[in-house]
Amino acid sequence: MIMKNLDKSIFQRDVKDYWYIKYNENGYPHVQQGWVLPPERKEEFDPFILMADDWFKRGTFSDHPHRGFQTITYVIDGRLEHIDNHGGHSILEAGDVQYMNAGWAARHAEEAVDDDLIHTLQLWLNLPKHLKNTKTSYQNIHLEDVPIVPFESGNLKVYSGDIAGVTGPMNSLVPITMTEISFSKAGNFTHILPGNHNAFLIVRSGEVEIGESKTKLTKTGVATLTFKEDGTDLVSELAIKANERAKLLIYSGVPLNEDVVQYGPFVMNSMEEIQQAFRDFNEGKFGPPAK
Repeated sequence: MIMKNLDKSIFQRDVKDYWYIKYNENGYPHVQQGWVLPPERKEEFDPFILMADDWFKRGTFSDHPHRGFQTITYVIDGRLEHIDNHGGHSILEAGDVQYMNAGWAARHAEEAVDDDLIHTLQLWLNLPKHLKNTKTSYQNIHLEDVPIVPFESGNLKVYSGDIAGVTGPMNSLVPITMTEISFSKAGNFTHILPGNHNAFLIVRSGEVEIGESKTKLTKTGVATLTFKEDGTDLVSELAIKANERAKLLIYSGVPLNEDVVQYGPFVMNSMEEIQQAFRDFNEGKFGPPAK
């Protein structure tokens, strides 16, 4: 059963824009990469900055720094080894997610284990200006710890936010939702989101029809959704119809409405702050390499 707050107004969401991921064949070790959310369009995705769909072997994402944002890395296939320069180490498998708050100074590596070819979706989530200097932290979310809510033709896994009467385990510094909806057969589902959240979805398999317009999308289809930025007291419904067995991921968050400059591994509010981040890294203020 989908829980609704009867004290709040409800509006129907629709598809705002949609496209299909275009992939680059990069060779070894970064085998293939595509932009789910292209970084040059980041103003449209606020508070999200970009999302990359990557297939890679070991040696692609060795020791590197970050500042000023968060990452949400969803493992689709293979094993992802995380190492950071504060002694952290973990291995994530299919269905697991790692949340990282880069904050002031993250330095880590994200590698395929042994000879695995790993497939991940990594989302960059902005931090508001007053949180960009927060302490770096990591949270591993294992598949078995993610609540599952059944419905007539499938189920949804709630990784983050309050969705369908359950709360996801992700401890994001800013309010977001992350939900994977799986249809085991053709059917319908109504997804409930906060009305003031900017949201997007990616179809991982099958064929679905989205929103009031019944926009048809298949595998690697991406859509941004309509929302009401002043709709703090609203909830919204997104109608989803699966025409066959299907799976999709939906993410949402409150826009920050701040200046955003993304350059290399840093996301700040100005180019001067980006330059300072490079100086701090080169002067060793991010600490030793991750190994």
